[in-house]
Amino acid sequence: MATALKQCKIIIWDECTMAHKHSLEALNKTLKDIKNNDKLFGGTLLALSDDFRQTLPVLPRSTYADEINAFLKSSPLWRNVEKVQLKVNMHVKMLQDPSAETFSKQLLDTDDGKVTIDETG
Repeated sequence: MATALKQCKIIIWDECTMAHKHSLEALNKTLKDIKNNDKLFGGTLLALSDDFRQTLPVLPRSTYADEINAFLKSSPLWRNVEKVQLKVNMHVKMLQDPSAETFSKQLLDTDDGKVTIDETG
């Protein structure tokens, strides 16, 4: 495994929001050690992928504060992250279905708090 990691130029980490910040920090230390390189992640490009409005790390019998503290954004490494946001839902675009596009936008607007929910109904 170390040989494969030593040759890596990029690591793509999908569903990263569910990982504990210690996982990110351990990967950083491991890559620095394996590659004998003091740069962040041993000079390997790390692409973190997920929707940060979704699941935080699951910690059994934890408090809300414990979960927030475990979140990747709580790691000191987070200040080195360059954030890039995707703007086009390619799955919806490929469908070429106006109703799917409308539904996708409504979901994002609801999640962003741009849509009020009628709780009287």
